[in-house]
Amino acid sequence: MKYRSLANTGVSVSNLALGAMGFGTETSESDAFAILDRFIEADGNFVDTANVYGGGASEEVLGRWFASRPADVTDRVVLASKARFGTGPDVNENGSSRRNLDRALSASLRRLGRDTVDLYQLHGWDPLTPIEETLSFLDDAVHAGKIHYIGLSNFTGWQMQLTLSTARSMGLQVPVTLQPQYNLVSREIEYEIVPAALHNGVGLLPWSPLAGGFLSGKYTKNATAEEGTRAGSGDPMNDHIFGELAAKEQNWRTVDTVRGVADSLGVTPSQVALSWLINRPAVTAPIIGAKTLTQLEANIVAADLDLGEDATTRLDAVSAPTPNDYPYGPFGVKQRDRYVDSSDQAIAEIF
Repeated sequence: MKYRSLANTGVSVSNLALGAMGFGTETSESDAFAILDRFIEADGNFVDTANVYGGGASEEVLGRWFASRPADVTDRVVLASKARFGTGPDVNENGSSRRNLDRALSASLRRLGRDTVDLYQLHGWDPLTPIEETLSFLDDAVHAGKIHYIGLSNFTGWQMQLTLSTARSMGLQVPVTLQPQYNLVSREIEYEIVPAALHNGVGLLPWSPLAGGFLSGKYTKNATAEEGTRAGSGDPMNDHIFGELAAKEQNWRTVDTVRGVADSLGVTPSQVALSWLINRPAVTAPIIGAKTLTQLEANIVAADLDLGEDATTRLDAVSAPTPNDYPYGPFGVKQRDRYVDSSDQAIAEIF
């Protein structure tokens, strides 16, 4: 496992984060404990959860793991959690208001058995709460010692930039990370979010790095997904997501290329897809989910895997997003292009 700075902080985190979304639901407590133990043993130290995962079950499992392990083990963990989405029937038990975040943070700390969360993230944008109110609460929580750093999740480019600029203008704690969906078959964040993250020094913590298993190489075009896989689970949401991925011919070309690179390097397609993502600009640590210890063992290999320039170039090319429409297609890009000696950049070249 390698380490990187957690964006603009002095904290070092492993270049893979362990996602605990399924702990207490898809993954039993005993299996979750084994996964956490092995992750720490492999020098991983970054663990991510949220108050809505399993209705709080994920945080509870983590809390019992913290309580059952010695301090010299648990003190190594850089712990991240999130809040924003509804956790109960109360109309105010949702959103990023001071009232709801205060209640949500207190509940998360109780479940986790911790005094502090290292990285507390807004799980999504709240169009009803002024961002000034949200940032003021988070700043107060930092000064109260309940949070060390703040982050964002599922924000668009303009939402992230507004949040960062507002925090700076008010002299408040500035978010240091963003969790977006990002993988070889979902690269649209490269239009706006990645440039904004690079400009602001924000670290990306991609979720769904394997596109729900699509990039694992287990699926074949026009074949029925096997029972027991995510696409073969019969869950309507999973069926919808897989259907959209499978309908795009470029995605299958990407999977074929991933398989080819994996074969040439003697590794698995999942390890190739993860390694590619680990080394993308602005990425701090992809968040890997592991239902079993076997899955974790396979995934952590990617932390130290070097694909090489040729393989990376092939993957970049086959999976590149190809917009045609303004403002991201060729015409729109030309409106924003400029180079050092631009004296010969005629208006005809733009239009």
